[in-house]
Amino acid sequence: MHEPGSTPQDRFPAAERLADGAQFIAGRLTKGTSGRTHAVVDPATGAEVYTYDLAGSDDVDAAVAAAREAFPAWAAATPGERSDLLHRFAAVVAERAEDFARAESLQCGKPLKLTREFDVPGTIDNIAFFAGAARHLAGQSAGEYSGDHTSYVRREPIGVVGSIAPWNYPLQMAAWKILPAIAAGNTVVLKPAELTPLTSLLFAQAATDAGIPDGVVNIVTGTGKEAGEHLVGHPDVAMTSFTGSTAVGKRVAEIATATVKRLHLELGGKAPFLVFDDADLDAAVNGAVAGALINTGQDCTAATRAYVQRPLYDAFVERTAALMETVRLGDPFAPGTDLGPLVSHAQRDRVAGFVDRARAYARVVTGGDTPLGDLSDGAYYRPTLIAGAAQDSEVVQSEIFGPVLVVLPFDTDDEGIALANDTPYGLAASAWSRDVYRTGRATREIKAGCVWINDHIPIISEMPHGGYKASGFGKDMSAYSFEEYTQIKHVMFDNTAVVRKDWHRTVFGDR
Repeated sequence: MHEPGSTPQDRFPAAERLADGAQFIAGRLTKGTSGRTHAVVDPATGAEVYTYDLAGSDDVDAAVAAAREAFPAWAAATPGERSDLLHRFAAVVAERAEDFARAESLQCGKPLKLTREFDVPGTIDNIAFFAGAARHLAGQSAGEYSGDHTSYVRREPIGVVGSIAPWNYPLQMAAWKILPAIAAGNTVVLKPAELTPLTSLLFAQAATDAGIPDGVVNIVTGTGKEAGEHLVGHPDVAMTSFTGSTAVGKRVAEIATATVKRLHLELGGKAPFLVFDDADLDAAVNGAVAGALINTGQDCTAATRAYVQRPLYDAFVERTAALMETVRLGDPFAPGTDLGPLVSHAQRDRVAGFVDRARAYARVVTGGDTPLGDLSDGAYYRPTLIAGAAQDSEVVQSEIFGPVLVVLPFDTDDEGIALANDTPYGLAASAWSRDVYRTGRATREIKAGCVWINDHIPIISEMPHGGYKASGFGKDMSAYSFEEYTQIKHVMFDNTAVVRKDWHRTVFGDR
């Protein structure tokens, strides 16, 4: 049931700003040239809310050409000039915060309270961080490392960056892709997911309205097969940054290799949630439910595998199931909603397939079905807890990407850490204990790009996000991501006042 008094215009007030098309090239919206259209669907109702022309290869070529043309002047801008424009960018997004929050909720099914309190403020904070970082792009200090010569290192922008963002956090992923790249002096062509392009387009418009030059930020909205692969393989794109599944990441790497591009890959995750027997059980249960259900479980860092030491296992299962059953599903725009739908009916059916197959070898403690009544038209799925699955089973090893948590027991600390590491992924993890030595060991031995202690899911702009193993390589956010969008040049000066004729003799002998 919709929020009382809600109309399509209320839910998406910025629609008129996207009337001219879903391609943003050289500072203006245009229509795609593929000859095919695509509809953005409200996953809470199944209603189409925005229809647009998909990008074709010609649109990708035009966007790359615009980015290439804008690159020399943008790269030559001083750090202070780029910083000032990014600060203005943050202010424009802040002024339009409600439009961004509503558009993100509409296209993704996220509760409006989540987009208002997390997605949009987090994006504004990211812009502000990189506005400051733009003024701190430093090489290494000069030094004499080879007699009579002075060396130093320059960090320079790479060129045109082709980025591909996923559908689960379209606004924040657009920010994570665009901001470090342009702060360092690069220009960007971003392909958002065709399911969720609205906030990426509004983001690019806000950048232009803030004064960032035309061509610095471009958006092409098309399919991965046509627009995405053409962008990755484009000879004028110097770097590819991709966030998505590990399977598609392998394909991206294969295409990028042909033109020897720099690669940044943030791929799948299957985060373990490791609860030792001295943990605060209430805190762990609350953390597990929040960590598993954030964004309806459509989060690469979501808690998906809870390993609970045997003395706490039964109580953890009972209390987690009980807490999951109190979570309120509903209209994302209604104030009382805790959990919205998945992004699409296809994704809902994919999640349901994992759970249905698991019934043959595990116990579905709670959930495992779709709600009826007022929510039956939407892509809803109840919070689900599974127990009794084996470590090598599908629900433990594969990324489900839905509101599903699997719980397994362990006996010794050694076993718990070994189980936590026993998937191909290594994006994030958490460990729960009152013992500093146990948690210290967990941070050392769990193979993941982020390990939370007695918490699960928070991220901040100043610290890096990225994975180990099949979760990819490269970092988002933080100064580490900023440096990834630069290339290093060694510069060497001869300090002597005369030509070093002896160098010629050393290399070639007397002539």
